[in-house]
Amino acid sequence: MRGNAEGWDILTDEILQARYLREGEKGREDICERVARAIATNEEEYREFRELMVRKIFLPSSPTLMNAGTELGQLAACFVLPVEDSVEEIFEAIKTAALIQKTGGGTGFNFSKIRPKGSPALCAGGVASGPLSFMGLFNAATDVIKQFGRRRGANMGILDVSHDDVISFIRAKRVEGEFSNFNLSVMIPDAFMELIETGRTEEVWNERTGTTVGEIFSGIVDGIWKNGEPGVLFYDRINRDNFTPELGRITGTNPCGEEPLLPFESCTLGSINLSLFAEGGKVNWAFLREVTGKAVRFLDNEIDVNVYPVPEIEKATKRTRKVGLGVMGFHDLLLKLEIPYDSGEALALAEKLMACIDGAAVLESRKLAEEKGPFPEWEKSTWEHPMRNAALTAIAPTGTISLLAGCSAGIEPVFSWVYRRTQTVGKEFMLVHPIFEARFRPRLPKADYERLLEYVYSHGTLHGLEGPGPGSGELVSGEEKRLFRSALDIGWKTHIDMQAAFQRHCHAGISKTINMPNEATREEIEKALVHAWKQDLKGLTIYRTGSRERVVLSLKKE
Repeated sequence: MRGNAEGWDILTDEILQARYLREGEKGREDICERVARAIATNEEEYREFRELMVRKIFLPSSPTLMNAGTELGQLAACFVLPVEDSVEEIFEAIKTAALIQKTGGGTGFNFSKIRPKGSPALCAGGVASGPLSFMGLFNAATDVIKQFGRRRGANMGILDVSHDDVISFIRAKRVEGEFSNFNLSVMIPDAFMELIETGRTEEVWNERTGTTVGEIFSGIVDGIWKNGEPGVLFYDRINRDNFTPELGRITGTNPCGEEPLLPFESCTLGSINLSLFAEGGKVNWAFLREVTGKAVRFLDNEIDVNVYPVPEIEKATKRTRKVGLGVMGFHDLLLKLEIPYDSGEALALAEKLMACIDGAAVLESRKLAEEKGPFPEWEKSTWEHPMRNAALTAIAPTGTISLLAGCSAGIEPVFSWVYRRTQTVGKEFMLVHPIFEARFRPRLPKADYERLLEYVYSHGTLHGLEGPGPGSGELVSGEEKRLFRSALDIGWKTHIDMQAAFQRHCHAGISKTINMPNEATREEIEKALVHAWKQDLKGLTIYRTGSRERVVLSLKKE
């Protein structure tokens, strides 16, 4: 089994070479230098921004790391584009998406305005082909773009639960590989979920098609059980946090669902590495507030430096100036504090952390409003005081930047302490979690440590591990088994409750996977969806282990 440090070093070097290094750059510090110079407005900001990135305390999203200080200059990660019901407007959306994706941005679309399949088309005597046929065009365009891009293009496809073609949409990805460049989500209002919760599943939801609430909900549940799609988005919950309701209702999100946006809006993302805020068994709250303020300033600067793909995006973005500050390394922080992920203490800390970040972000945005002026639509917003940014916080998955930072991804529990990572720069890597290695490698004889790694690599958990370790003691103590619990050791309810703890103080949304074991039933998925809605989540992604062939993280091949 390859040494862990060697595996991590090779992986990060490969990522830097494939995605981020520009001509003349040799390593990560060169990237930090380029980005800090491009984003800062003065020498003090330059030093602060560079230090945050070099020390891995805060990192912006991939488009910023790739494009800041270059001719391309497109820095935003998230975009939502409108899709109207005409061929001309649909193809205009495809064109704009292509311009975004070639710079590393991700695009979200709500296809609900496209008339259902079989209905009269705009052309004389024609018949509409429906939203799925046009989604195929978007998917194909992304395939072409990713051939010369630095990272794979990504889309979010959304359809309202009331659309006549919703059943076909729900089933669109039953065959693995179909619509491979899309995540799919159904937009659901509270009224639909209230019928589910009260058991009124026989009521007709769509009078035109005669489809019942139960038929639609069962289709969603079945799709999730089979391969993790579609996800769900809760329309009313999303719009309760719409800070500019006079500009319209929010019906779309970015590809991972954490950033609900109005048509043509874009958003700059960045994440604070929480694993670096543990000091003496406690959280350094003052340092967290200080870093949050600097990160907000960084992300706000990006809005003015950014090179926008089309004028409509620049106009929509600058009128609200939304940024998405999130976190990564949460599970690593818990490990350093000796707190199990699935504990009441962890849930309480999660909410306290996000409340601290939210409060500090709002204070910084108010300061920026005094210095530079509020966002143009502030007087039409729900904010009581002048703000520089209409929204400030969102928790992204941080799949790649968490690797560069050397920490756990987003707010996710660690998938496995030993795992295989694929679909990253086209290669495969076997990795051991650094904190796990630091805990067990020094104290165990080499043979016992190798046996421990092999067990975890095969099972993804310490649960069930038996046998003596050095002397007469256990290989792993009961206390360590309790602390080092991985994603599949944690019940779906705890996954949802953790997402809810962060969501209570997060302006936008949260990208998180609700892991379920392979033996999970459809009934459990039904319960999870209802529980998530009642916990006030804005959206949900559930993945049943083993329900897909192609996954990024996996265990030892049998």
